[in-house]
This record gives sequence, structure tokens and C-alpha cells, in this order.
Amino acid sequence: MSIGILGQKVGMTRVYDDAGTITPVTVILAEPNAILQVKTPETDGYASIQVGVFDQKEHRVTKPELGHFKASNSAPKKFVREFRPEEGEQANNGETLKVGDSLTVTRFKPGQLVDVIGVSKGKGFQGPMKKHNFHGQGAAHGSKTHRRNGAIGMRSTPGRIFKNHGMAGHMGHERVTVQNLRVVQVREADHVLLVSGAVPGPSGSYVVVRTAIKGQPKPKGAANAGKAVNPMKASKAGK
Repeated sequence: MSIGILGQKVGMTRVYDDAGTITPVTVILAEPNAILQVKTPETDGYASIQVGVFDQKEHRVTKPELGHFKASNSAPKKFVREFRPEEGEQANNGETLKVGDSLTVTRFKPGQLVDVIGVSKGKGFQGPMKKHNFHGQGAAHGSKTHRRNGAIGMRSTPGRIFKNHGMAGHMGHERVTVQNLRVVQVREADHVLLVSGAVPGPSGSYVVVRTAIKGQPKPKGAANAGKAVNPMKASKAGK
């Protein structure tokens, strides 16, 4: 995952361009993200950048967490996540991130495509018609089962219920990634990103914004990586 930024979904609004065209946007508040820890393969077994955002009171975190924040001279943060930078990403961007630095909304530019990761709205316990879009059964008075999922059992062979039946259960409150959303505006003074389209989760929920993984230029050799080499073509190419 490329290095992104943490933020909070504020809500939705609309913006107008010079031609008067309306674009519905989601407002994401992304205050400067403090870098809390830089992990390396030598010390931690893998490379990552740990960042946090939105200060909170010290008595609301555990003592081990408080010690971790104080080690980086940072106030306790409400939302902490890690980014695993891609190989050579920092070198290509000409940056060297270290503890104490901050990530701001200026990492993104208007027109750039981003992926937004959030937790969808919880719907509670729902039936199969709402959860799985089942058609349902007869709605007239003769039917005794209107919105149930119907028979799920088997005969004596195999003598069990197959997995993955669409049944009633908890719906929503899942990690959701919405890809290829366009950045409409970057307001550095307000620490705000305006992203075209909808973002998962209710207003006030935390989100992760990263550069879109689709539509990016691939490194050389990536297109042919993993493909089997045809010995006939290879021999002809060597002649």
C-alpha cells in the first residue's frame, strides 16, 4: 500500500466549477498526520510508517499506549494506522520520512485518483430479503412464510447443510474500499480534501485515503512478471 493519509468523514456537499457544473463531493478532514514510528526490516521484520491523527486526552489511553506516544514526542492520537510503502516509493518521491514529521493533504493534487477505505454503516440484524436481495415468497394470505429464506436442509445424504447459504444475520459495519475517486479540491488551510462521490461510513467515521492502486504506471517488467516463457519463441529471439 502506498503512503496515504488518515482523516475523518465530515459529510457531503456540492461544488461548482467554472462552467457551473455541479459535482457532489465528500468532505474529508485530514489534520496533519504525526509519524509515530518508522519500522524497518532489520528491527521489526518489515517496513512501514505508523501515523496517527486527532489528539485526545492522556487518561483515555492505556499506559503502554501512552508510553508509545511519548516516545515519539506526540500527543495521544485517536486514530492510528500503518502504511507499508512500496519498494522505492520514498526514494522516487525524494522524501525521507522520520519520527516527528507530518503528512498533510498536500500529498494529493486536484484531479488525482484515490482509494478511500472506511467502515460501512451498520444495519444490525437483517433478514435475507434485505441482506441478500432475495425475492421472497408469496405475499398473499395463503402463504404463511412471506420474507423467510425457505428450505435450507438436505436429505440423509450429505446429511448436513451446505455452507454459504444466504441467511439472516448481521449486516454492514464492514471494511469497505471505494476505488478511483477523483480529488476535486485540496484546501491546505482547512486541512480538507474534497473527493468526488460517496465514501463508506457515517459522518464522523475515520477513513484512510491512499493513491489509487489502479490506473498507475507499472514498473518495468511488471507486465511480464509471472508469465511462462515460451521456449520456441525464446530460441527464435536468440537467433
